Amino acid sequence: MTEIDVATKAPESDSREPAEPIETSSADGPTVGEHCVTDRPTPTGQASTGEIIKINDVEVYISKPTDYPHAPARFLLLLTGGTGLKSVNNQLQADKFASEGFLVAMPDLFNGDPAPNTATLASQDENSRSLIDTFKLRIAETAKSFQIDMWLARHTEEKVLPILHKVIDGCRDEFADAIKHGDGIYAVGYCIGGRYVLLLGSDDAQPTTTAGADRPADEEAGETTTGPLIKVGAVAHAASVIPKDFASLRVPISLACVENDPLFPDDVRVAGEDAMSKANLEHEVRVYPGVPHGFAVVGVYEDAAIREAQATAYEQMLSWIKDHS
Repeated sequence: MTEIDVATKAPESDSREPAEPIETSSADGPTVGEHCVTDRPTPTGQASTGEIIKINDVEVYISKPTDYPHAPARFLLLLTGGTGLKSVNNQLQADKFASEGFLVAMPDLFNGDPAPNTATLASQDENSRSLIDTFKLRIAETAKSFQIDMWLARHTEEKVLPILHKVIDGCRDEFADAIKHGDGIYAVGYCIGGRYVLLLGSDDAQPTTTAGADRPADEEAGETTTGPLIKVGAVAHAASVIPKDFASLRVPISLACVENDPLFPDDVRVAGEDAMSKANLEHEVRVYPGVPHGFAVVGVYEDAAIREAQATAYEQMLSWIKDHS
């Protein structure tokens, strides 16, 4: 494959490639890799322009269009990979969407505990490594893999979804004008955050209320309400996704995928495409060859082809959410 593979259903590394990503997975459980937990170099001279505030006791990075609130904005939820809220690259990604007229909320999905990023010897040229250096590298990689496994165990769906429910509930008050202007909540997600875009767009996503100890508002009244919490989603190089995450998906979705991505395997992607097609769900899938997992997040790559794919993926996601206003 030499060019981006595009599949649509309507009403559908850098110059020196890094070593193989560290992966952690189980047969049915979450999977992440090096690019989910490590930032690329931040573009020179760029600094984030938003602010971190607390919404229902959750830290959230907020980035607003320069002319807001004098001009209306639409509300966008941005869900990150394991590098989390304090990553400057993630903040710059939020700022890019804000510059396009979205009021962006990027919550701390991991409650102040981003994925471990222990230093290794991976940056050394393989030919220059001594035997002892190689041995140390393997030990470091094994230790890091174990740390990531433990981190994943701390941040399960049962822990992350209540955080998202709190943030969404609070933003409905704090930014009611933007949510009303866009007639709902838009969402984009990267790596692990991509999975939560799918879950928030599912038929069994449940709205919550802070007064009800994270219980759905209608459950408080003896009723159960189901339905997606977002109106449209766009996902780049998802991680931790399993086929059943597509089973009750009910909102238009755009997927920017990496060719031969062990963190979002072809069988999972194809199962997702089949499920969306059978549900007659509007969707778009683009597969990017020759790029590393994590390529779509802001960060510097020396390889021009990766930089071009990075820009294309951003335009793909931006166009999708703009076209579904």
